[in-house]
Amino acid sequence: MITYDDIKHNEAISTYIREADRSLSALGFTEHTFAHVGLVAESAGYILKTLGYPERDVELARIAAHLHDIGNLVNRIDHSQSGAVMAFRILDNLGMPPEEIACVVSAIGNHDEGTGRPVNPVSAALILADKSDVRRTRVRNPDAASFDIHDRVNYSVTKSELKINENHTLIKLKLAVDTRYGNVMDYFEIFLGRMVLCRKAADALGLQFKLIINEQQLI
Repeated sequence: MITYDDIKHNEAISTYIREADRSLSALGFTEHTFAHVGLVAESAGYILKTLGYPERDVELARIAAHLHDIGNLVNRIDHSQSGAVMAFRILDNLGMPPEEIACVVSAIGNHDEGTGRPVNPVSAALILADKSDVRRTRVRNPDAASFDIHDRVNYSVTKSELKINENHTLIKLKLAVDTRYGNVMDYFEIFLGRMVLCRKAADALGLQFKLIINEQQLI
């Protein structure tokens, strides 16, 4: 049985993640390396574990999260689909059963807001975990004077928390935003599509999605 630890410590996979992030860095995108996939894996696992899904589903969500951005190695455009194809080859070569490969690949192929949909619980958890990773440490640009809108929005977020309530009816993304660097309208300008997809993912898990910025509920 292929585990999340097996995937995390696979040197070929680590190389693909590093090189994909190197490509994104050259294009001016925010951080997409091990910090990102690690946080996404933790959050995706938390979502399914909290909701009482089987432990193997939790493990598959973490595996999908670790692999979800390797398609950026090919190109940023359609990276979810190319990443799914890469993940298929990797997992097939490692001997993962076809039904588990299908689950992971469909989650990766559907995590992007441009074309993605929450087609299964693992994909829904991956969407919510991925789109909630907004934070200051993702910004590579050291010069605040030359920040683009993505830099401003990520740098402005001083705290991000994704939590499911005790009754398992709501999932809340709570952000603390330093408005000296970015504002709520900036956030919605670049993240509205992501938040709509998060709402669909939450619905697929039987939850309501709430976005709270500086203690104000916006969605």
